[in-house]
Amino acid sequence: MKLKDGIALLSLAALWGASFLFIRIASPVFGPILTIEGRVTIAAFALVLYLVITKKSLHFKERWRQYLIIGGLNGAIPFTLIATSALYLPASMSSILNSLTPLFTALVVFLWTKERLSIRKLTGIIVGVIGVILLVGWSSIPFTYDVKIAIGLAVLSTISYGIAGVYAKKAFALVPPLSLAAGQQIGAAILLLPFTFLNFTESTDNVSGVAILAVLGLALFCTAIAYLLYFYLIESVGPTKTLSVTFLIPVFGIIWGILILKEHITLGMLFGFLVILCGVFLISDIRLRVITSNKRMQA
Repeated sequence: MKLKDGIALLSLAALWGASFLFIRIASPVFGPILTIEGRVTIAAFALVLYLVITKKSLHFKERWRQYLIIGGLNGAIPFTLIATSALYLPASMSSILNSLTPLFTALVVFLWTKERLSIRKLTGIIVGVIGVILLVGWSSIPFTYDVKIAIGLAVLSTISYGIAGVYAKKAFALVPPLSLAAGQQIGAAILLLPFTFLNFTESTDNVSGVAILAVLGLALFCTAIAYLLYFYLIESVGPTKTLSVTFLIPVFGIIWGILILKEHITLGMLFGFLVILCGVFLISDIRLRVITSNKRMQA
């Protein structure tokens, strides 16, 4: 991997890791619905503007139904679930729980397409579940009813991502990735619009400049710019190497939580995080390369 590609990969991980920080800041102020509506609407405008400048087509009229579905599965639903869970969970824990996405994607693929689930992937899923148990059980967060619900919502968001991944592979095989990203944000914005009107008046009483900046950062940096980096990496280094960002996102989520929000990370949480990453590694197609020498040293 070239230096600029490595910088792009770290930047992408830092931006997606920061999304949990921004959601944690904005969601208690605006509420989950308005926070996510702001994210997807602003990101949609930015991505559509980029498509116009680069003279690329969205083909929204021909695929609006598919964009609404993927906008719900990969945007409106998981983003809102994460924003709701952020009312009770620290950003660091949210980012760690989000790393379960590849595990549930593999499970969705197995249930949906009947693709064979290998022993390695099955082991990865089991290891990932154990990691969640360790993460929650050894954290310093009081295990209240609200926290239990928040953890459940965070896990449900990864299931929604998994379903979205399988659906996108079937429905958008011939669609340029950037058009898919823009269409997804538009679809999510449309789906959330009715709920936004219902929540607007009661969610804007205590608006702060920091919360507004958090929504802007979430939309422009963690969504629009992050997608541009993501698709650049897909074209430059391929999907397999780009997949390694999965391992880095929670790392940056923890770093931002500690530096900005002064969150407390226990050794138990770190151990649970490492166990989850082991599960993700088993699920992925990444293989450790063992280099052997054909020459033997003579005594």
